[in-house]
Amino acid sequence: MPPEKSAYALARYSRSADSIRQSIDWVRSHNSQQFLESYYFQYGHQSIADLGHTVLCFEGVSELAASEIEDEVLWDGQAKSSRYQDFSKSGFITPPELDAEASIRYRAAGDALLAAYKDVHTGMDTCLRERLPRPESMKPEAYGRNIAARAFDVARYLLFWGVPTNVGQVTSIRTLEKQIRRLRVSEFAEVRELGLEIAEACAETPECVWEAAHNEPLAPTLARHADPDEYHRQSHADLSFWAAQNLRIPKADVRRVELIRPTDTLTEIAATLLYPVCDHPFGAIYKTVQDWSTARKVEVLDTAVKSRGTRDDLLRGFRGGQYCFDMLIDIGAYRDMHRHRRCHQYRQSYSGLHGYDVPAILQDSGAEPAYRDAMDAALKAMQEIPAPARQYLLPFGARSRFLFKMDFAEVEYISRVRSGVKGHFSYREIAWEMKQRVEETEPELAALIIATPPWVEDPLKR
Repeated sequence: MPPEKSAYALARYSRSADSIRQSIDWVRSHNSQQFLESYYFQYGHQSIADLGHTVLCFEGVSELAASEIEDEVLWDGQAKSSRYQDFSKSGFITPPELDAEASIRYRAAGDALLAAYKDVHTGMDTCLRERLPRPESMKPEAYGRNIAARAFDVARYLLFWGVPTNVGQVTSIRTLEKQIRRLRVSEFAEVRELGLEIAEACAETPECVWEAAHNEPLAPTLARHADPDEYHRQSHADLSFWAAQNLRIPKADVRRVELIRPTDTLTEIAATLLYPVCDHPFGAIYKTVQDWSTARKVEVLDTAVKSRGTRDDLLRGFRGGQYCFDMLIDIGAYRDMHRHRRCHQYRQSYSGLHGYDVPAILQDSGAEPAYRDAMDAALKAMQEIPAPARQYLLPFGARSRFLFKMDFAEVEYISRVRSGVKGHFSYREIAWEMKQRVEETEPELAALIIATPPWVEDPLKR
């Protein structure tokens, strides 16, 4: 169903005694636009727009625009991979706000970066093949793909915000509306134009319709892998047993609504894990746990995770604390970290004044001087181009400052997933450092983070 009609059908379903089939039949003969105008836009029932979802694809947009498109908390999507795609022949986008003289300077710097990108990739491919000969058990095609990907991991530092990419996204029409409104006030002309194009696309009839959809199962692969969540069930039983044996809290009168301001994350998480398995107020639980020894608080955490499997995320009870990571990291790493949605992200302008990273392997390959020359020239040219368009020239290897705010469960997830040997060396190091920062202040919680040190490598693993 079109997203607006889906939203109308589900909204009516919640407001009538009819079955969903009857609600769908109703929507077929009634105007969904009139309904949304009244209930969503006039009466402010915004949750209705969460019931309809759209799939939109953006082709040939700049990496900078792609980053702006993706900057929504409730967003799902994928962008063109800089690890598996060769960008040397893709050219780049010239910001429309540049005048003729600035455009010439910009294009010269962009051409130089792409030429260096191609040379570095070729050199890295040769270097890696010498350093990592193909195992007999690995097929030549797989070996070639792995080597090329590792070479792109280094070469991508010479890509820049102006190179074109593709993005596919899935959002509710409520998020889409917020996205359009945000893009239309961007400092970048390309991004403002995209906001208008999205609105125009939504008003048009789709060109690509999956006509056979009604003859196919909805999600057969998902159905095969949707096993029962035994960890959730068993951990609840384990915590219930532990609370019955150890939790003693006197009865107390409390107001209907209480505000609790936790000051200690370990205490907060332990109290939150115990809250669903007893009938005490959270404030009383928190106060009791606060007086416990660290060892006893850790015992609650251990009880909550002892039945956890390798594919299980931490329980919702671990979503405590607010961790604010101020990161001075390269743009390529930010593009990967930016995908994590269970956190709030803020960025400063891409000034080009924070220097750039130099992958260690460049020193071994002999390509470091050429890399530094290309990066220095690009950052110098960037300062000679008017703002804000100069930001398009910022290479992925350049550093910029970003603020990530998240709870402990998200810290654990990012550190665990992003530090794995399959990942890019840059964000692997960042994920590992996130764990180290937690360990410095809360070693008991950091012990729950199973992250892989960056010095543990398996370059041919994907």
